[in-house]
Amino acid sequence: MSTAGKVIKCRAAIAWEANKPLVVEEIEVAPPKAHEIRIKICASGICHTDDHALGAHMAGMKYPTILGHEGSGIVESIGEGVTCVKPGDHVIPLCSPMCMKCKACVHPDSNFCIKNDVGKNVGLMLDKTSRFTCKGKMIHHFMTSSTFTEYTVVDEFAIVKIDPKAPMDQVCLIGCGFSTGYGTVLNTAKVKPGTTCAVFGLGGIGMSAVMGCKASGASRIIGIDINKRKFAKAKELGCTDCLDPNDCEKPIHEVIVEMTDGGVDYSFECIGNTDVMVSTILSSHYAYGSVNIIGVPDQHARMTVDPMYFLTGRIMNGAFLGDYKAKESFPSLVKDVICKKIDLDALVTHKVPLEKINTGFEYMRTGQCIRTVIEM
Repeated sequence: MSTAGKVIKCRAAIAWEANKPLVVEEIEVAPPKAHEIRIKICASGICHTDDHALGAHMAGMKYPTILGHEGSGIVESIGEGVTCVKPGDHVIPLCSPMCMKCKACVHPDSNFCIKNDVGKNVGLMLDKTSRFTCKGKMIHHFMTSSTFTEYTVVDEFAIVKIDPKAPMDQVCLIGCGFSTGYGTVLNTAKVKPGTTCAVFGLGGIGMSAVMGCKASGASRIIGIDINKRKFAKAKELGCTDCLDPNDCEKPIHEVIVEMTDGGVDYSFECIGNTDVMVSTILSSHYAYGSVNIIGVPDQHARMTVDPMYFLTGRIMNGAFLGDYKAKESFPSLVKDVICKKIDLDALVTHKVPLEKINTGFEYMRTGQCIRTVIEM
């Protein structure tokens, strides 16, 4: 029986309030309105940004909400006027959507659409309403995607069609973690062959950055983390050296400067810690180092730096979603996964059902995983 045009009852993990475990509840998902799409979610990665939102570390967060922004799924139904997909198409919902019309979208050096909800956290569809209800209460959306649910609804500009041959439990990571780390190396820093790199933080984003450094032909890739359990995987993915700052007698940036004759060519901060961001700056070569900030800090965090860090020649970049214009670039990344050019399976260390989502969060918080994927 077709569900098009009808309310769907399904399960979702709801964040009823900040700093509380998610609760799997039965929710009602309304049909898509004009220029909206309802998706049956197949898989969703658990990202640190979800934990930031759950911990009220993101400004303006609204509760209750359905988190999750790293998903893959199949179009169940479409609203009037939708032309980019049809029911049955395999898709990735976009946490950083693109209207492809605004000044930011058409700019060659930007992928941050003016309609993006990142930083605003309105938590609603473009018409300022929600498609989720539970126990008669309206539930907010999250980052234009909300993937911790069996069904979600997104605006037409927040979706991209992908090859149906793609493994859904892997390509969901393209929705955020993988594209963020990998893309920052290729698109933002533009790492050159034969150069040196330092990657601070070996979680899902950091490991993806390591993969990007290797793909770019970097000759030396130094991974930094206080969790030594991650070092074997980091070396498997491309790290030539791994360092635990707690094992060093000197500040970690001094160790890296000595190892690389003045500092690395490219450094990447993949944690969201402002102290580590400063170390990332100082680990790069003072005359020409490229510093790349990827990690999302607490909303109240601030960083104080000496202007001389940059007056000598360093540059610092920030990037969201690896500077990929997702509508244009994600399908080709998916094809690279299908043809084995990119191994996303190496990043998926744990899989859990929706009922075990809080266990998945614990795996992430305690450093037991690279990426945990929820299979619906």
